[in-house]
Amino acid sequence: MSKGFVVWFTGLSGAGKSTIANALKEELALRGRHVELLDGDEVRTHLSKGLGFSKEDRDTNIRRIGYVARLVSRSGGVAITAAISPYREVRDEIRTETPGFVEVYVRCPLDTLVERDVKGLYKKALAGEIANFTGVSDPYEEPLHPEVVCDTSRESLEQSLAKVIDALERRGHLDRAVRERLPEGEELGALRAEARTLPRLEVGQRELSDLYMLATGALAPLNSFMGQQDYESVISVGRLANGQPFTIPIVLRAEAAPTAERIALFAGDQPVGILEVASAFKTSPELEARGVYGTGDDAHPGVRVLKESGRWAISGAVVALAHPTSGFPEHDLTPTQVRAVKAERGWKTMVGFQTRNPVHRAHEYLQKVALESIDGLLLHPLVGETKSDDIPASVRMGCYEELLRGYFPPSSVLLATNPAWMRYAGPKEAVFHAIVRRNYGCTHFIVGRDHAGVGSYYDTYAAHRIFDQYEPRELGIEILRFEHTFYCSACGGMASTRTCPHPADLHKTLSGTAVRNLLAEGKDLPEEFTRPEVARVLLDAAKEEATA
Repeated sequence: MSKGFVVWFTGLSGAGKSTIANALKEELALRGRHVELLDGDEVRTHLSKGLGFSKEDRDTNIRRIGYVARLVSRSGGVAITAAISPYREVRDEIRTETPGFVEVYVRCPLDTLVERDVKGLYKKALAGEIANFTGVSDPYEEPLHPEVVCDTSRESLEQSLAKVIDALERRGHLDRAVRERLPEGEELGALRAEARTLPRLEVGQRELSDLYMLATGALAPLNSFMGQQDYESVISVGRLANGQPFTIPIVLRAEAAPTAERIALFAGDQPVGILEVASAFKTSPELEARGVYGTGDDAHPGVRVLKESGRWAISGAVVALAHPTSGFPEHDLTPTQVRAVKAERGWKTMVGFQTRNPVHRAHEYLQKVALESIDGLLLHPLVGETKSDDIPASVRMGCYEELLRGYFPPSSVLLATNPAWMRYAGPKEAVFHAIVRRNYGCTHFIVGRDHAGVGSYYDTYAAHRIFDQYEPRELGIEILRFEHTFYCSACGGMASTRTCPHPADLHKTLSGTAVRNLLAEGKDLPEEFTRPEVARVLLDAAKEEATA
C-alpha cells in the first residue's frame, strides 16, 4: 500500500485554498490515490460545531483537523486540509506530530481579497462591523518555511496546482506523473531519422498498442516497459513493486537481451518507437500464465500468445513515433483529449464502458442505468488486436455509431477508441481496464459478470470479486458491478437477476456463437437482442465477408 501524507493549505479567507485543494483532490484521484478533503467551512459545521473564534477555539479546531488528517494518512490515504489555520504555533505542532506533512501557503494581498469578496465581509471587517476577522481585526501569522507558496494574485489555478504537484513528486509522496509524450513536426522527423541509425527490434501491433498507451499516459502510473521487480510483483500479487494496483504485465518481449543502450522499434519498414534500455531479464511464462490468466492451458488465447512470445523482457522508457488507428480517426482520442471533452461538457462524473463485441440491448441497458446518476458515458471499445473469430473493430465501430445516433442524447455520450489489445485475462483484465479508464478521466467503470472472459476459464462474477482485494477508492475509480441482464418476455423489457422474478426460459439471450450462426445464415437478429440498425450493420458485414 502506498504511504499516506497530508497537504495542509493555509491562507486568508478568499485566497483560493479550497479551489486549489479541490483541483489537487481531482488530480490525485486520477492517479489512483484515496483522498479526503477536510474543508474549513465543512469542518466547522460538523467536526467543530459549537466552537467560537477565540484563539483557544481556533487552536482546538485546528488540532481536530490535524487528528483526522493523521488518521487518513496513517491508513495510506491522502488528507488535504483547507482551513485558514492562522496561528503558526499550532500549525507547527501539527507538523511535528504528522509524518508526511506538506504545508502550502496560499498568499494573496488584502486589497485583492477585498476586490474578490462578493459577500463584502472584508469591507465590514475593515469598517469594524465584524470582530475577530482574520487578517483584519485578528492576526494571521504567515508560515516561515512552507514547502510551497502559491500567490493567487499572480498565478493561474493551473500554475498553483503544478507547484503543489511538483513539490509532492520531489519529496517522493507521488510518482512522477505520466504525461502525454507524442513528438510532432521537426522533432518527430528527427527521431524517425535517428531510429534508422539504431539497432532494430521488430514489433507487432500488440507492442505498438502498448508503447502508444505508455506514451499517452493511458497506462499510468507506468511510464515505461516494466522492470523485473514490477513484473514479478504484478504476476504474484496484482500490484507494482511500490504497492500501487496493477494486474497486467506491460513488458517488451524479445528472443534475446539487447546489447545497445538505445534501440529502435520497427513495424515492417516503419520506425514506431525508440526505447532507452534500462534492463533486460528472463520472464517466467508458466508463472505468468497462472498469475495473470489463472491457467496454463495453451488453448487459452492469452496463454498461447504468451508462450509464443520471446522469453526476454526489455524494460525502459519509450518514445512513440507512430500510433495505431481504428480506421475512425475522429474517435482515436488520447486520455488528454478525452479529459478535455469531459471538461468542456461540464461532466463532473463519467462512466466508462468496455466492449470488444458488437453492442447489444444488455449493453445499452447497463449504460442507461448508469447514466441515470452519472453525468456522461465514455463508450470505449477496445480496437487493438483480438481473437481471429471476433468481429472486426471496423464493424463494431459502425454498430456503436448507429446505436448512439438513434438511442442516446449526444450530449451524454462520448465514443472514443481504446487502443489496447485483448488479453482475455478475465478478472485481472477487469482491474486493468478500470485503471486505464481512470487515466482517461472516468470516475466510474462498469464491470459485468464475465468481464474479459473467454470460454469457461473464469468463475461467474470472478471479475466482481477481484475488486474486493483493493481498498475502497484505492484504484481511483468507482466500480459498478452489474448482474447478468437479459430481455424478459414476462417483464416486457430488459431486466437483471436482481429485478426479474421469472424463470430462465422466459429470458431471451444469445451466445456469441448463436449470433455468428444467425449472421452466417443471413438471418435477422431478434429485436430483444439488439437494435435493428445495429443488426443491419452486422448483417451487411457478414454478407460482404461471405462474398469477398
